[in-house]
Amino acid sequence: MERKTIDVVVLGAGAAGMMCAATAGTMGRSVVLIDHATKLAEKIRISGGGRCNFTNMNTRPECYLSQNPHFVKSALAQYTQHDFIKLVESHGLTYHEKTLGQLFCDQGSGAIIEMLKLEVDRAGVLWRMQTPIGEVRRVDDGFEVDAGDETWCCASLVVATGGLSIPPIGATGIGYDIARQFDLDIVPTTAALVPLTFQPQDMWGELAGVALEATEVSAGKGRFREDILLTHKGVSGPAILQVSSYWQPGEPVTINLLPDEDPAEFLASANRDALLSTVLAERLPRRFAQALAGQFGEVKPLKQYLPKEMSAIAERLSAWQVVPSGTLGYKKAEVTKGGVDTKGLNSKTMMARDVPGLFFIGEVVDVTGWLGGYNFQWAWSSAYVAGLNA
Repeated sequence: MERKTIDVVVLGAGAAGMMCAATAGTMGRSVVLIDHATKLAEKIRISGGGRCNFTNMNTRPECYLSQNPHFVKSALAQYTQHDFIKLVESHGLTYHEKTLGQLFCDQGSGAIIEMLKLEVDRAGVLWRMQTPIGEVRRVDDGFEVDAGDETWCCASLVVATGGLSIPPIGATGIGYDIARQFDLDIVPTTAALVPLTFQPQDMWGELAGVALEATEVSAGKGRFREDILLTHKGVSGPAILQVSSYWQPGEPVTINLLPDEDPAEFLASANRDALLSTVLAERLPRRFAQALAGQFGEVKPLKQYLPKEMSAIAERLSAWQVVPSGTLGYKKAEVTKGGVDTKGLNSKTMMARDVPGLFFIGEVVDVTGWLGGYNFQWAWSSAYVAGLNA
C-alpha cells in the first residue's frame, strides 16, 4: 500500500460527499474524495424523474424525522435552501417550481451533477472513483483509510455514504459499519418514502393504474394531502410515500377520499334514485367508485340503503382504514429512515462528540426528510457544515 497524507478524506461521492469535499477544499484543506461506484452520483441522476428535485422552498425543521427533532436546526440555518439556489444560479442553471415548493432543474439532473463536480474540481479535491474502501483505523494524529492500493493518513474523516436505499445503484451499509467501529449507536433502519403493499382482499390489484387526486392520507403523526396511485401490489404516489416514513408495521393507514366536503352531506344531497356507484363516480374515478360500492354488498340505488349503511359508507369515504402488509423495501425506497444516532454527533459541525475529526453527513445520519427535495437539502446543509469544520 502506498501511504499518502492529506487533511480530509471524504467517503462517498454522492450529493453530500461532493458538497462537503468542495466546501472543505474551498476552506484551504487538502481533500480526497473516495467512492467505489463506477458512475458518479447515480442517486442524483435518477432523482425527480431525471429532473432533480434539488431542494424545497418550504424547507424547515418540521419537515424532518429524527429521534432528536431539533438536531437539524443548526445545519439548516447555516446553509439554507436559498444558499443552494444561489449556487445553482451562479452556474447559469435555471429551475422551476412544481407543487408544494419543489424546485426542479430545467437542464436535468446531469447538470446538477456537473455543477457539483466543477465545484469539487475548483476546490482542488483529488478524485478516487471505482476505489474500494477497506479498513479504517484510528491513529494518534487522526485516521488511516485503506482505499484501493493506497492508504490515506488524514486529520479528518467524513462519512458521506451508508444509506441502504436503491441498492442496485451501489448503496452499501459501510457508513453504519464505521459508526459501530467507533462505538456510535445506530437507530434501526427501515425503508422510507416507499410504496406500501396490501393484502389481495383489499381490492388494490384489480384497480392498478387508478389515480386518486388530492387525497388526504395519514399514518402515525404523518398527514399529507397529495395524489395516490393504486398498483398491482398495493398503493404508491406522493401521499403514500410521505406517510410511509411514519407508518409502523401492523398499524393502519387512513385515507380520506373526500377531504373537501362532508361525505354524509354529499350522499344526502345526491340523487336518491341513482346507484351508489354512480353517485361515488361523481367524485372518484369510475373504476374505483364501482369497486368501493361493491364492498358494501349488492350495488343498489341510494334510497335502498338503510341509515346505518349510509353512515358506514360516509365513514368509509372520510376515514377508510387499511392495514398494509408491508413495503416494497429498500429497492424501491427513496431514502433510509434511521441511521447514526444524532446523540453522538454535534449538530453544529456533524462531528462525532467522542471521536474528534470523525464526521457523518447526509442519509447515513438519523435524519429523514419529506418527499420533495428535503433530503437533498439535508445533504447540502449537513455537508456544508462538516466541510467548514473538517
